[in-house]
Amino acid sequence: MKIGKYSLGIGDRFGHQGEAQLRAIIKAAAAGVDIVPVWNKSNREHSYIHSKPVDTRIEADAAVEALSFEGNYFVDADHINLSNVQGFISASDFFTLDVASKIGSASSDEEIAAFIASSEKYTGALNIPGIQDPFEISESLLIEISLKFLAAIAEAGRIYSFIKEQKGEDNFVTEVSMDEVEIPQTPVEMFFILKMIAEQNIPVQTIAPKFTGRFNKGVNYVGDIAQFSKEFEEDVLVIDYAVKEFDLPDNLKLSVHSGSDKFSIYPEISGILKKHDKGIHVKTAGTTWLEEVIGLALAGGEALELAKYIYITALTRQEELCAPYADVIDIKKDELPLVEEVKQWGSYKFANTLRHIPDHPDYNPNFRQLIHVGYKIAAECGAKYTGLLEKHHEIIGKCVEENLFDRHLKRLFELR
Repeated sequence: MKIGKYSLGIGDRFGHQGEAQLRAIIKAAAAGVDIVPVWNKSNREHSYIHSKPVDTRIEADAAVEALSFEGNYFVDADHINLSNVQGFISASDFFTLDVASKIGSASSDEEIAAFIASSEKYTGALNIPGIQDPFEISESLLIEISLKFLAAIAEAGRIYSFIKEQKGEDNFVTEVSMDEVEIPQTPVEMFFILKMIAEQNIPVQTIAPKFTGRFNKGVNYVGDIAQFSKEFEEDVLVIDYAVKEFDLPDNLKLSVHSGSDKFSIYPEISGILKKHDKGIHVKTAGTTWLEEVIGLALAGGEALELAKYIYITALTRQEELCAPYADVIDIKKDELPLVEEVKQWGSYKFANTLRHIPDHPDYNPNFRQLIHVGYKIAAECGAKYTGLLEKHHEIIGKCVEENLFDRHLKRLFELR
């Protein structure tokens, strides 16, 4: 089972927007770029929403059938580990092995010694085709890399082996994820991480590192764009070399998590992919959920009032809601709109404050990030929330489709 060259991880918290998301994918195909949709939902999201992995499979299958979609598609067990993977086995055919929490965990002296011995031939100047300056590899650097990543990749091997035993070797796509950490992985670290992955016999098809800069949920990239571009291109070239050096799958590609709305680096990513003829996997995370709230606001009446309720309640529960996302949000509390102010807003004011159009005078990234992590409140509303999604499915679906195609796919793949 192989993922295509270009793929998009389309998160959908409440499972109502599968058709709208797929319409954006179909539009991209009509514009000349085939993109594989991957419906993703994490264990944390399922626990908040009180859904099950099979619900994501049902949503994906139903959307594909309704729109007569003939391309490949997948259902991703997003950010899973050994403690929760079992629940995803039957419904998923794409598994994101999240080992970020294991970075820096202890490995045995014997394991470290074996890694250093097997890496000795790379000491000195390591030349990667296309990268101007060689990487200088010393024994101390190898020790440092082994202490950081050896245990994490060993854990990925255990998770992969468990899934393989349950599903069979060639019946799913594997991604390794290390993005939700504070310190980025460098291109030279990427090279040795891929060596470790190969030694664990993981047929990885996408890898999600932590890149330089902040990839905050649902808002633009924050950081040095030139530095990101340099590292991204070096990662692409490292992967290309590592595929041959370590006999990894030839379709292995980078995965950009929290990749939605990173408008300022989309041109950099697009240019590098074209230059080297490489693929990409981009996870759009909770962008669809934000478009649901925008659609509710535009619908007015009780739907607008519910949108306001979500924000006002999130404001009182900010610490609780933000804690699980501490590494991927950055909310300036003093720039959040006041409750009394929001209560007076009309549909367009609310929608324009939330919708990600950076140069719009009403847009507020702090407001957007807080609502992004506030989907737990919508889940607590139960049938009231989902009922309004169904009642206003046309306006919401239009928001979802427009957001994915016009603001993301057109920019990322330079579509017209």
